[in-house]
Amino acid sequence: MGLQEDVNRDAFRDRIATINEEGNRNYIYPKKPSGKFYNKRTYLSYFLLTVLFAGPWIKIGGEPLLMLNVLERKFVIFGQIFWPQDFYLFVIGMITMVVFIILFTVIYGRLFCGWICPQTIFLEMVFRKIEYKIDGDWQKQRKLADMPWNAEKIRKRVLKNGIFFIISFFIANTFLLYIIGSDDWMKLVTDNPADHAGGLTAMVIFTLAFFGVFARFREQACVVVCPYGRLQGVLLDTKSIVVAYDFVRGENRGRFKRREDRAESGKGDCIDCHACVDVCPTGIDIRNGTQLECVNCTACMDACDAIMDKVGFEKGLIRYASEEQIKNKQKEIVFTPRMIAYTAVLGVLMSLLVVLMALRTDVETTVLRAPGTTYQTQDDGRLSNLYQYKVINKTSEELPIRFEILDDSGAEIKMVGKELTLHKGDNIEGALFLIMDESNLDGMKTKVKIGVFSGERQLETLETVFLGPIKFN
Repeated sequence: MGLQEDVNRDAFRDRIATINEEGNRNYIYPKKPSGKFYNKRTYLSYFLLTVLFAGPWIKIGGEPLLMLNVLERKFVIFGQIFWPQDFYLFVIGMITMVVFIILFTVIYGRLFCGWICPQTIFLEMVFRKIEYKIDGDWQKQRKLADMPWNAEKIRKRVLKNGIFFIISFFIANTFLLYIIGSDDWMKLVTDNPADHAGGLTAMVIFTLAFFGVFARFREQACVVVCPYGRLQGVLLDTKSIVVAYDFVRGENRGRFKRREDRAESGKGDCIDCHACVDVCPTGIDIRNGTQLECVNCTACMDACDAIMDKVGFEKGLIRYASEEQIKNKQKEIVFTPRMIAYTAVLGVLMSLLVVLMALRTDVETTVLRAPGTTYQTQDDGRLSNLYQYKVINKTSEELPIRFEILDDSGAEIKMVGKELTLHKGDNIEGALFLIMDESNLDGMKTKVKIGVFSGERQLETLETVFLGPIKFN
């Protein structure tokens, strides 16, 4: 009997809750959660949603707070514009993000998924709340799903899916705002639709995609599509903090009986009420241990705490803890050498990223002596060197550019061609001559300091070498 019970408890490893035995979709109808963790998640979600929807309209120095315009290869973060020339910052940022994900998951599991992930926030804090209002709680939802198509079912389905579609439309427009910016979005919705066929098509596709995910696909996005859950098997260990069932305290499971000495009967604190299973949005039993489908949403924690309170047992049978903490009955978090190492690497990368962004200039200029050339003698006896320059404008402004000598080398700049004017995000290449009197040379190679100016504002300081004749004593 004991062996058979162990086999039954391990059966969850052979299937997922969202797929039935015939291989068809098994729709999850979770019970409406409530409790302190759910309330905290709700407040945090409303704050993050406010930031998300307000973000495209907030501008810093005339630029949006955040914009990721892949089409024009223009990225704006906190009002700072980044062009393809800043790709090295993007690479360092991506490495930092990957290390952060590894570090965070090693220590706290999928805490991000349950509290901050947009998929969880929209599904649990927006769409499901509306569903509970229209269709009722889990049992009423099951009954409605099995009900034949009558007036009540049609009315509720049309109302619910109509609201879902409108919300999906707003979400789609918000994401489009983060891609093209509020100015271009206003043109998209106010100009002649024929002039913005591509943008309107993207709006429709985004709307249908979000509607499909939140109205039908739902938790499958976390279970089937998102790779983060699969990373758990690699990144988590027995010291990782996750939503965990205290098997030491809870086993053996048994129904609650008043005035029963559970210790004497060989029972733990788990009364096998299935409240934790009923509220799970992915349909798992957290008592089976850490699983791929668990998004650490804390719904089971609230449900279990409510039951423990009713029967007079200590709360926290399901709580944030590591497997090792539960085994050793520890309450404080113990940092392992691996956690400390990840933290150190992350600190170095984040410091490097901050320094590079602080040193980033509005204009990036290179001035190099033309390859294969040497000095030339001018008609007035002075010497000249030919240089090639490239100037990149990283701002959203049009900049007139000029070069000036900043030191006392006696050098003079002579431009080849017309004056330089850089459009936003543009780059320009050209040539210039540095001219010096031979008496000012400091040996064969003389250092010259050049300033890059726009109006009266100095944008950058460069240093190059002027090549002259070899002097013999």
